[in-house]
Amino acid sequence: MGIKDQFQDKAQDLAEKARSRAGGKDEARERGTQARDDMRERGTQARDEASERSSQARDTARQRREQFDEDYDI
Repeated sequence: MGIKDQFQDKAQDLAEKARSRAGGKDEARERGTQARDDMRERGTQARDEASERSSQARDTARQRREQFDEDYDI
């Protein structure tokens, strides 16, 4: 094997390593994207649940005020 072949083999090995590392970065990027999407979804769900609880609390307060008003003829 000549020097030229050795350099070509080394270059090919380095290129393969670079491709595999780039693939690893793509996987990490995809996991990061998925994690962000999951967190956004959880945030949206939490806001929706909080909004629903708030709405229920307002309705309950309104009903109690109405009942109080009826009880005391205000």
